[in-house]
Amino acid sequence: MILTDEIKEFIRLHREEDVRKLALQKSQLSSDMHTFALQQIAGWQVAQKKVPSWSLVDEILYPPHLSLEQCSSELTAQYKASLISPSNTFVDLTGGMGVDFSFMARNFQQAIYVEQNEHLCQLAQHNFPLLHLNARVVNGLSTTVLTQLPSVDVIYMDPARRDEKGRKVVSIADCSPNLLEMKEQLLEKAPSVWIKYSPMLDITLALKELSSVADLHIVSVHNECKELLFHLTRENHAPLRVVCVNLKKERMERFEYEWEEEQESGLLLADQVKSYLYEPYASVMKAGAFKILTQRFDVRKLGVSSHLYTSDSLIEDFPGRRFKVDSCFTMNKQQLKEHLSDCRQANVAVRNFPMSAEQLKSKLKLKDGGDVYLFATTFKDQKVILKTKAVS
Repeated sequence: MILTDEIKEFIRLHREEDVRKLALQKSQLSSDMHTFALQQIAGWQVAQKKVPSWSLVDEILYPPHLSLEQCSSELTAQYKASLISPSNTFVDLTGGMGVDFSFMARNFQQAIYVEQNEHLCQLAQHNFPLLHLNARVVNGLSTTVLTQLPSVDVIYMDPARRDEKGRKVVSIADCSPNLLEMKEQLLEKAPSVWIKYSPMLDITLALKELSSVADLHIVSVHNECKELLFHLTRENHAPLRVVCVNLKKERMERFEYEWEEEQESGLLLADQVKSYLYEPYASVMKAGAFKILTQRFDVRKLGVSSHLYTSDSLIEDFPGRRFKVDSCFTMNKQQLKEHLSDCRQANVAVRNFPMSAEQLKSKLKLKDGGDVYLFATTFKDQKVILKTKAVS
């Protein structure tokens, strides 16, 4: 299906509207044209939030919803592009919708997009010139293309994380293609290989299986962990660098350390809840960088399994959210009444606590929101609640 003038006009008139309601309305377009137009409207609406620079380009064609759901956001694609030094040849062996490719490829003189789905290749052929991107599009299996590939500078892959029945998978061996079967050939073809995986992946196991990892980037967007980026190289991989980032529209927060540092660090535990409380960013939590925080910053951890930290004075550069502690109390009815009598709403979080945030909120009869933050956790084998306010 192509963008006829009739379809373009329909999209222009209705692209801000609810697609579900549009689907029920009569249209002058034929059934196939109407379905295609609705897909483009739905795609544009997703792109407006996820890949805003694409949504500003007229006549970009969007794939069905699943490909949009799986594609990277603009923030994460820009971050990946920033990691790669300009060079000669770049190959994306799992092109997908082409968002990552469209940002990363600009660093190279020659860029090759590989995708096994013929429809996605057709969209890429259409979209890349609109994005002022000069690229070669190859429709084929990544494993086959890799065999035929000459030496290149950088290879990027984002293995599919669904099986043939559409169910989500997370282990490296279950993803398609299986990188464990390709790793040696990948590094024969390129000295630098970047692999994107789900944040659900077991990092420790993945590092053992891949073994050629020089850098690991754990990427969050607005404190939600989105992806793991493994950088494989031919060189010696000691020490392994771990970079935890939290991307925001206005800035990026970053915490970097060496993998062995965490393994060899001692954990410093708090003997009391002090004036300030800290909750590490999601990327830091995913990395398991718990002990090293007590070595790098003047903070103490509330418990081995309570991933919250405390300090007497405010640590400005702590890689996480910061809070001023108002009080710390138990679940005793009298203490709950004393400390929460004036509280009708709060932001509730639980860390190493036997109730979910929703269950606790219901028990305390609190509405969600406001400027009070309650952290329920275990401190010195006692269930406690910390009443705090965020520090900007």
